[in-house]
Amino acid sequence: MAMQTTLNDIPTTRMLFMGDATLTDGFQLIGFETIPDPSVAKLDEVLRELIEQKHNAFIILDHRLSECDSQLLARVRSEGGRVVVTEVPQLHKPEEFHCKIDNQVRMLMGDTNMRECSDG
Repeated sequence: MAMQTTLNDIPTTRMLFMGDATLTDGFQLIGFETIPDPSVAKLDEVLRELIEQKHNAFIILDHRLSECDSQLLARVRSEGGRVVVTEVPQLHKPEEFHCKIDNQVRMLMGDTNMRECSDG
């Protein structure tokens, strides 16, 4: 007899926004845990907890944190798996936003195709 999966069997995924306090209200409205204006030490503390407790997590960082010199952040990004990290652009410089994956996509598709995608 086949077993049915219930909601209790599916591991939960924590959704966190860590960054500029001016953005936290919006992320709270859509169900994210928020940590306003965290230090790099706080980022490391949260990442360490997620790794040690083997939690699933989707983390959105602001630009400042996404560019910080955190060895744990580099480890999480290189390992992939349970913790997925992405970032939001700086509100006052959205045209300067480039995802970490942009270079990989550019290599696969070629620079011409990337320009066509960004031009709409």
